[in-house]
Amino acid sequence: MVKRLLGSQPCPTSLSQRENIFHTRCLVAKRTCSLIVDSGSCSNCCSTRLVNKLALTTIPHPQPYKLHWLNEGEELEVNQQVKVKFSIGDYKDKVLCDVIPMEACHILLGRPWQFDKHTIHDGLTNKIVINNIFKSN
Repeated sequence: MVKRLLGSQPCPTSLSQRENIFHTRCLVAKRTCSLIVDSGSCSNCCSTRLVNKLALTTIPHPQPYKLHWLNEGEELEVNQQVKVKFSIGDYKDKVLCDVIPMEACHILLGRPWQFDKHTIHDGLTNKIVINNIFKSN
């Protein structure tokens, strides 16, 4: 039995997370919201639906810019920001987000959040380390 185990080949690593992005649920003003962490996004974003539904106070964007979606012909001007307080389990945070119409999630945390929080994303397990706490989807 022991020889058999020593001679066995390890199972190939599961690739189930290879094409998945990190997504989870969070609480904003005691409401459950969807959250995505995406290292491919150059900004932190919040959906206009969340802002309107929770009546969050927006501020003018200090440097408005045009956003061009791949599947739409026209550009969208991003001219509002909102500070969003959210929690995931015991982790609490506040992040400044650009307000945009999006359907994929309520909050999208991009490179600015990852950089500021010194996060580490393990793509194999799809876990993110923040202040030595594992947060998984």
